[in-house]
Amino acid sequence: MSDSTSRTALRVLVYSDDVNTRQQVILALGRRPHPDLPEVEYVEVATEPVVIQNMDAGGIDLAILDGEAVPAGGLGIAKQLKDEIYECPPVLVLTGRPQDAWLATWSRAEAAVPHPLDPVQLADTVVSLLRSRVPATT
Repeated sequence: MSDSTSRTALRVLVYSDDVNTRQQVILALGRRPHPDLPEVEYVEVATEPVVIQNMDAGGIDLAILDGEAVPAGGLGIAKQLKDEIYECPPVLVLTGRPQDAWLATWSRAEAAVPHPLDPVQLADTVVSLLRSRVPATT
């Protein structure tokens, strides 16, 4: 049963050097951010090399990258992923403030949500990005 569950689950990479930020994201989204979507499996990452390793390996449906992470910020990592990975999955960056949305555009991320994280805004944004990864059923 776990094999079929893992095949249908959406894999979301959550990157931040701050464990509290990673937990805020995961708690805001839960196991199933929307009833129309499959369950979500989280891949928690604290360092840039592990982000790159996971993204290169494939199987990630969405990357959520903390733009305030140090020493490697999520905006720079997003730009690198978009430049280097063919058909890179959608990327959501967490910006320091709403005025930093232009940096998300520069990084080529599909979306941005500012700190402090609003769970409703985060969930709505994630659901819209994940819908593109789920085949339509009729």
